[in-house]
Amino acid sequence: MTDTVDKTPAPSVPPEQIKAIPVRHYGRWVSGVVVVALVVLIGIAFSNAKINYSVIPDYLFDQGIVSGAWTTLYISVLAMVLGVALGVILAVMRLSSNPVTSTVSWFYIWFFRGTPVLVQLLLWYNIALVFPILNLGFYKDEMNQVMTPVLTALLGLGLNEAAYMSEIVRAGIQSVDEGQTEASHALGMTQGQTLRRVILPQAMRVIIPPTGNEFINMLKTSSLAYAVQLPELIKKATDISSTSLAVVEMYFVACIWYLFLTTIFSIVQYYIERRYARGSSRNLPPTPLQRLRKNLARWGSFRRPEVAR
Repeated sequence: MTDTVDKTPAPSVPPEQIKAIPVRHYGRWVSGVVVVALVVLIGIAFSNAKINYSVIPDYLFDQGIVSGAWTTLYISVLAMVLGVALGVILAVMRLSSNPVTSTVSWFYIWFFRGTPVLVQLLLWYNIALVFPILNLGFYKDEMNQVMTPVLTALLGLGLNEAAYMSEIVRAGIQSVDEGQTEASHALGMTQGQTLRRVILPQAMRVIIPPTGNEFINMLKTSSLAYAVQLPELIKKATDISSTSLAVVEMYFVACIWYLFLTTIFSIVQYYIERRYARGSSRNLPPTPLQRLRKNLARWGSFRRPEVAR
């Protein structure tokens, strides 16, 4: 007689529910309290300082301040245009197989990156000590009359910026695969056509971000033109402070204008970078306005999300 084996499956026991215990980050609370305490202390220190903050709105849109901000803006734009144009030329010269052009480009970059911008501005401002007369054949005049503060600032800032832009452009060109150049030459394009139609458009994705940073830096570096009597923002603020005796207050006014200008161009830089990123990213990140709308829609909903069972 054989024993019968019970083949009835055993009842399945449901697994116990996992209790997720969040990790407590005490360091975050401590660091947050420390940061808030420092901010409060700094605020108390500035509030108790001997600064007449009520004067700042009165001079914020003063005619002299506005004209100084405009001078800062257009000298920065002109110097940046000069720096970008000359930087592209220097980058091409640096990558050239011609030893003369590559050496000249290297020496230019070495000199202008190795000397302070303020020194370069002062050298251009006193260039009449070296060349008293400017004689171009078709034009002749005293150098003191030619080298105005605007031209001095343009040359000093623009030629210095060209040294940095050349390295940025060179890095962008070298980021493009060499196969692109070989394919372009196989199609019958010349070196110039390849650079203009194939290499530079692809290199813009690498060139744009540091170029935007350089322009924002140029807005602030232009304040050094105060040393060559250019009536830019710092020069105008200093002139007003000498008569109103509101020295620190006028520096606050200048800071507000610099923050305004840099904020505007930072937004412009963001959208330009976003445009050139379309060739490398299929899904572009949301813009700040899109993120703001999404957060407002999320905060506007008071319904709690259902827990999946």
